Amino acid sequence: MAKNNNLGDNRVRVDTWDACVDFPIFDAKTRSLKKSVLGAAGGVIGSNASNVVVVEALKDINLHLKHGDRIGLVGHNGAGKSTLLRLLSGIYEPTRGACRVQGRVAPVFDLGVGMDPEISGYENIIIRGMFLGMTRKEMLKKIDDIAEFTELGDYLQMPLRTYSTGMRVRIALGVVTSIDPEVLILDEGIGAVDADFMKKARGRLQALVERSGILVFASHSNEFLAQLCDRALWIDHGQIRMDGGIEEVVEAYEGPGAAAHVRKVIAQVKADSEGTA
Repeated sequence: MAKNNNLGDNRVRVDTWDACVDFPIFDAKTRSLKKSVLGAAGGVIGSNASNVVVVEALKDINLHLKHGDRIGLVGHNGAGKSTLLRLLSGIYEPTRGACRVQGRVAPVFDLGVGMDPEISGYENIIIRGMFLGMTRKEMLKKIDDIAEFTELGDYLQMPLRTYSTGMRVRIALGVVTSIDPEVLILDEGIGAVDADFMKKARGRLQALVERSGILVFASHSNEFLAQLCDRALWIDHGQIRMDGGIEEVVEAYEGPGAAAHVRKVIAQVKADSEGTA
């Protein structure tokens, strides 16, 4: 786990107080429709004061993060992890309760956001950077470093529509790890790249976490969580079921075998860190 020694920036915070996110279903006349919506959004089905059927995607979320925190989210598909990331990113507003995020947020979970399939990789690097709050001039200064990191070579001159998902992920990671966001929101889709590049990306992400902000990361990769995070939340049916250390939460969620693997990864990361100190 990358350690952040700069914990003094009190301006960077994430706080939620009994935050809930409901999705109203105005035409939910059949059980099958309710079931299909539930599968897509997670949470549980209920109804509001107007007797409109709602999917309770998040319920009573209390989360308080400060500069230097690195949080991993675990839970089954549809549990509410992605909804929580979108709440923290400002895409969703809480239906009830409150959510306050102080700091520059960089969300990396929807690879289509801020990218244009008809223009080149180089142009998309600039556009995605501007989407994340940078100026064109700032991105032009960083473009060579980002291009080198992506290892895409001449492909960067081609339209984005010719790229695979993994190639798009490389651009997204290259941009976000170049801008030093104060609050970094990562979804599990970043795993769609080859193993060698992911190893390189992990090093760059670890360096980013060391030097700035808050990390909130949802992933099915316990190894990746153990390398980047030092605390985990188990999200289940839209609620926080458990909050604790990575090993402790993974054991409760997946069992002792998964926890043993996490323990080995944490020990290896610590050994690697001490070896380079």
